[in-house]
Amino acid sequence: MTTLSLGLQLYSVRDELQKDYWGTLEKLAAIGYKNLEIANHNADAGLEPDASELRKRLDKLGMRVVSSHISPLDRHEEIIAYNRELGSTAVACSIAFFKNKRDVLDFCQQLNRYGEVYKKGGLNFYFHNHFQEFQKFDGQYILDIILENTDKDLVKIEFDTYWAVRGGVDPIAYLQQLGDRCDLVHQKDLPASAQPVNLFEVVGEEEITFERFVTLPVPEHFAEVGEGVLDIPAIIRTVREIGAAKYIFVEQDLTSRNQLESVEISFNNITRLLNA
Repeated sequence: MTTLSLGLQLYSVRDELQKDYWGTLEKLAAIGYKNLEIANHNADAGLEPDASELRKRLDKLGMRVVSSHISPLDRHEEIIAYNRELGSTAVACSIAFFKNKRDVLDFCQQLNRYGEVYKKGGLNFYFHNHFQEFQKFDGQYILDIILENTDKDLVKIEFDTYWAVRGGVDPIAYLQQLGDRCDLVHQKDLPASAQPVNLFEVVGEEEITFERFVTLPVPEHFAEVGEGVLDIPAIIRTVREIGAAKYIFVEQDLTSRNQLESVEISFNNITRLLNA
């Protein structure tokens, strides 16, 4: 059984990073975060600075990058070099959209190719879900199609429990289905006021495009870990029972609070739950 460690997806504090990158990292270290997942949508010119400088600063703070969301993913050599310099061992496809089952099957081939390249480069490769992966094509969840048509040794799942719930799925049951194919987890919380919970009650069976997706989330539909209605103790217990997960990352897509205040609340609450 692996030890489940706490981390932070830096997308959660993207506005603060843009205002004062190094100062924000210092504040995160003061809160207690040690393990980071970066959100960089260009391997050499995105949210994150030069890899060697970032690693040097993080070393001084007692922090490290353990995973990354980087795109476009076809820049293999640069992304592998960037992650190696950081000391990161994982790279994830952060989001995708699908028109039909053929689209999903073609995407699976692409995921397998990415997985093979990154494995050769010494990195584990992941797919990270949102709610749209629980739309059904031919009576089957998109994520189930992905699981069936990708190589488990090349493509792992970074499971976002909140987005599973917004897709109408029980995150506990789906974690159990994923088993050891999921060793990274994203956690936030859902306020009771977020209605309907299942976003398919809003969008129906229409195609979910990026443009449609970005109109759906609002800050009021997200809560800090432990401040909402998700059964996070049961999620943690299930993850530990499966025994594969290395990290559970706080990821706050949106918040009505200041982003640093938000991730501090989540840190305090999830630390208490992890230590319970």
